[in-house]
Amino acid sequence: MSQHDTNPFAEEEVNPFADPSDKKGTGGGGGSFFSTSRLSPLPPEPFEPGATIDIPLDTHSTQDVKAKERELQAKEAELKRREEELRKREEAIKKAGIVIEVKNWPAFFPIIHNDIANEIPIHLQTIMYTAFSTLIGLAICLLYNMVTVTAAWSKGQGPIIWLLAVIYILTGIPGGFYLWYRPLYNAARNDSALRFGWFLLAYSIHIAFCVLAAVAPEFVFKEGSITGILAALSIFLYDRALGIMYFVGFGLFCCETLASIWVIQQVYMYFRGSGKAAEMKREVARQTMMAL
Repeated sequence: MSQHDTNPFAEEEVNPFADPSDKKGTGGGGGSFFSTSRLSPLPPEPFEPGATIDIPLDTHSTQDVKAKERELQAKEAELKRREEELRKREEAIKKAGIVIEVKNWPAFFPIIHNDIANEIPIHLQTIMYTAFSTLIGLAICLLYNMVTVTAAWSKGQGPIIWLLAVIYILTGIPGGFYLWYRPLYNAARNDSALRFGWFLLAYSIHIAFCVLAAVAPEFVFKEGSITGILAALSIFLYDRALGIMYFVGFGLFCCETLASIWVIQQVYMYFRGSGKAAEMKREVARQTMMAL
């Protein structure tokens, strides 16, 4: 094959900048008019970080977004309406003098409401904490008494003393809470003279019970049903281990009595010194006149 033979199917490169008059190409080469270098690609456009890219959304997606926005706005309006109703109810309850008490003690199993730090005035908090301690102390005394009496029953003392110990617990602990602790709590929180007076009366009965329990006379308590000094001496004569348990119960009732005497003394001093006694007399007289 000669050198002038060409392939009719071969690709030819076109140079748009070649001189048409130069039929053999520039530089005197033997190339033809169409045999030139390939075009170089265009440089890429620089990327701008701040530039926004408009991506067209279809009509269906736009409608979904607007529907969700309207739904969220409706829920927000409903939530605000309910919050406003709740606020108005709380204000109405406060104006009516109704206190909503949430059970918060003990923390692991709330059964009562007790928030001395936030609801009791600072000058009465020490008295309230001590009064609450006497309530817990009463529960400890009665529970320990039941354990000791159970031990005495197992040694032949009879089931009557155990039943009496159960009755002391079922009446003493709830009675102490509702008869004197809650009246004192509400009196200190609301500064009520009548409730202070009721507390002094009920707490005096509590102290009398603690004194009798510490002594344990036979004409009040059946022998062995309460861990007092007389029962401890009687049992210690034939069972020293059980007698020591009764002596421990006697010590617990003594501590409870001393703490309770301090509480009633402080409350009485506040009751007289703050003018609550005179205020209570006026309230009693006013309520008596209204009843007539």
